[in-house]
Amino acid sequence: MVSLAAPQREQGLAMRGGEQPFRFFFRCCRLVAGFVASRAVIRDVLRRCDPAAAGAALCVQLLREFETPQRLLCPSGAPARSAELGLLAKPGSSESYFGDKSSCVENTSTLNLTSCSSVRGLNSARVRRAPPSSSKPVCRTHTPLTGYSVTSSSATSAHAAASVIAAVVEGRGLARGEVGMASIDLKNPEMILSQFADNTTYAKVITKLKILTPLEIIMSNTACDTGNTTKLFSLITEHFKNVTFTTVQRKYFNETKGLEYIEQLCASEFSTIFMEVQSKYYCLAAAAALLKYVEFIQNSVYAPKSLKVRFQGSEKTAMIDSASAQNLELVINNRDSRNGHTLFGVLNYTKTAGGSRRLRSNILEPPVDAETINMRLDCVQELLQDEELFFGLQAVISKFLDTEQLLSVLVQIPKQDTVKTAESKITNLIYLKHTLELVEPLKAALRSCDTSLLKAYYHCLEDTRFGIILEKITTVINDDTRYTKGCLNMRTQKCYAVKPNINEFLDIARRTYTEIVDDIAGMITQLAEKYNLPMKTSFSSARGFFIQMTVDCSALPNGQLPSEFTKITKMKNTYSFTSADLIKMNERCQESLREIYHMTYLIVCKLLNEIYEHIHCLYKLSDVVSMLDMLLSFAHACTLSDHVRPEFTDTLAIKQGWHPILEKIAMEKPVSNNTYLTEGNNFAIITGPNMSGKSTYLKQIALCQIMAQIGSYVPAEYCSFRIAEQIFTRIGMDDDIETNSSTFMKEMKEITYIIQNANDKSLIIIDELGRGTSAEEGIGICYAACEYLLNLKAFTLFATHFLELCHIDVFYPNVENYHFEVQHVRSSAGNKEKIAYTYTLSKGCTEEKNYGLKAAEVSSLPSSVILDAKEITNHIAKQILHRQKGPPEMVEQRAVYQLAMRLVQTARNSRLDPDSLRIYLKGLKRKYEASCPAPGQNDEQQ
Repeated sequence: MVSLAAPQREQGLAMRGGEQPFRFFFRCCRLVAGFVASRAVIRDVLRRCDPAAAGAALCVQLLREFETPQRLLCPSGAPARSAELGLLAKPGSSESYFGDKSSCVENTSTLNLTSCSSVRGLNSARVRRAPPSSSKPVCRTHTPLTGYSVTSSSATSAHAAASVIAAVVEGRGLARGEVGMASIDLKNPEMILSQFADNTTYAKVITKLKILTPLEIIMSNTACDTGNTTKLFSLITEHFKNVTFTTVQRKYFNETKGLEYIEQLCASEFSTIFMEVQSKYYCLAAAAALLKYVEFIQNSVYAPKSLKVRFQGSEKTAMIDSASAQNLELVINNRDSRNGHTLFGVLNYTKTAGGSRRLRSNILEPPVDAETINMRLDCVQELLQDEELFFGLQAVISKFLDTEQLLSVLVQIPKQDTVKTAESKITNLIYLKHTLELVEPLKAALRSCDTSLLKAYYHCLEDTRFGIILEKITTVINDDTRYTKGCLNMRTQKCYAVKPNINEFLDIARRTYTEIVDDIAGMITQLAEKYNLPMKTSFSSARGFFIQMTVDCSALPNGQLPSEFTKITKMKNTYSFTSADLIKMNERCQESLREIYHMTYLIVCKLLNEIYEHIHCLYKLSDVVSMLDMLLSFAHACTLSDHVRPEFTDTLAIKQGWHPILEKIAMEKPVSNNTYLTEGNNFAIITGPNMSGKSTYLKQIALCQIMAQIGSYVPAEYCSFRIAEQIFTRIGMDDDIETNSSTFMKEMKEITYIIQNANDKSLIIIDELGRGTSAEEGIGICYAACEYLLNLKAFTLFATHFLELCHIDVFYPNVENYHFEVQHVRSSAGNKEKIAYTYTLSKGCTEEKNYGLKAAEVSSLPSSVILDAKEITNHIAKQILHRQKGPPEMVEQRAVYQLAMRLVQTARNSRLDPDSLRIYLKGLKRKYEASCPAPGQNDEQQ
């Protein structure tokens, strides 16, 4: 940079002979690196002082003040420019970071990617498809997410716009099946690492990726070599058809480099991650490739010690596969994706985007730690009991912006300085000030809380770094600068964010901007007086300042606006237009605004450089706000219905439970039913006519289980749950055209997946099986699948129309039969009998016969067809259907087994007093004696 210490340097800046002061000053300003003063500012300077004296003096001050502007752009030790990250090859080189030979030149640098599918809106250089796809080039452009969108409404779905990039790598040879994953959200500076052993179905990988909903997946190029495509790559591409796949050379999945990245970028608050991942070679390798790639597409680097890095294994949360999530309508309605009739829609009363994201992730991955769940339930209980705490917290939480996205923008250092970059940084500093000012009100709301979790959150907010950052910000930023709604209001806040007298040129530029805005308002007032029309000044981010008026067309001369007005738009009686003079003044206003943003940006960068070392406390704040928002949402949902706090035991017991989504749809309480499953009776077979409520009941059990495990109250009078590590469902009768699977084949794939992955802690829901083939084969498949699942201690609910399956309880005492009751009602004419559905669950197998024929009678089938069907059915029933009765020994063994299991349950979970316990045990004795055959009955039967 130019040094101005010597007098000779000042003399060198003297005006050339005959040069005007204005041109001289403008020429001198251009000598400053990274700074070009606007003519509006210069004109204002020269108007206020002697032009001859102003030239040298202001140039000297300007050069000294902005001598090293680029030094302020990043923290100490961080490079100001990072184009040499290895992602760009040298000009003219045919080898790039990604090792692809076909290339495209952009800005004299060569970048080569290997893409395996075309995508949605990501932009990039020209790339080619990797084998086994065709080699036809496709164009993509990656758009750096440097902007910041604000939402405080829970109506905005957190997963509407995908912004996650994931890298996946699998071990080779003996390590095949060991999978490492790394993912980062471009709107949230948090990298999640995972490493786990998966089976040949890769169920864990697919499930985790479905939950992440990635925008792009990065894999090694060796995974999709021609003729040697790995099974993992094939499965992922099959399940994620609309996601971009980018492959990089295997050598860039480097675990050593990955550990170096984490040491360099991980915030000190999360430094314990080193101990967790230093031997997790595959997730470290995935992290290395991911961070390099993200730095390239974002055109920015993460500041040192700024990322939150977290290791997430597969053992801390329950696994719900993507098909089950779809069947249960956890986050997306199957009929209409915009419809809120989902479990997410039932519970989502969050006020922040972070709270909405946390709720969604918890629904898809419920925790399995009973202590964690009970701590959440304690918080919800306190919020329900203390209205002042509930409304106080809700009022504060609703004012928070998206803290995670704010952090993401603050910790990224742009490689290029543009007006957009400058405006974004200023905006986010205002958001940061707004967020920090809410810490004290949040602490005040939590001060009187009693539960351990809320107290822990209160202590988190006592971190002194919040005050340090806010103090540093208020030394530079005006106290009354805050986040406001409206583009013009926010623009004004950004212009006057920095306090006066910090930078003389900034003060001058702002005065100039104010004068221009005043001139625009004055000009529009004069035009209104000139034409005697009710004109007013309006503003939009796209048009800038323009003229607007509401007037009837008949009030205009000849029904038209004067000729000097252009760009006229009309909506009803409202006219919007501008003029040539107004366009010029808008240009002057924008020029002045760019000047303000640039000088403010330099001050903001210097301020951010000072607060980077303290900024990690915002990760704590983000976690606290999102968790509190989710807990408040649970409490809010409870106030709208009679929900009850769940207990966690080794029994699934629900007294008068109902379907949470159906309640929202019907706007009234649905029919409630009981559920009881234990280790001794862990398999329930449910029968009943069509439309009697079997499918709704099965889904209700799974939804209540998920609600309990995420810490929400449950729609029931009483409920107890066994924590489920996996939740499986087989629901639906649809085929799948994409995978060329018939209805039956799809059923077989789903039951195979359940059998291969279920364990003793699973909850399994099966609604119809074997309906896509003949009755004999269907019964055989159902019977065999049931016998396999009966060997597990998993809780299974199996709905079927095969009544032959009900007799399996003869051989397996842990099977219990249930059915949905119906009533037969005769029509007023008295000649037809109709079925009235009670939707009530009762013990035993259904006594209804030929209910399919009765359902067919309701349709418009001809009566002759119905009569023939009845005759044929009765004939077949006499030939092949018969009830199977077990020998008395089996009946006695079953009664003994059930008595033993009830006694074990009583010993484990009973809270009865001695007298009540004595009465209960006498009742068990009477029930046992009634179930056993009387003495001598065996001989009589024989």
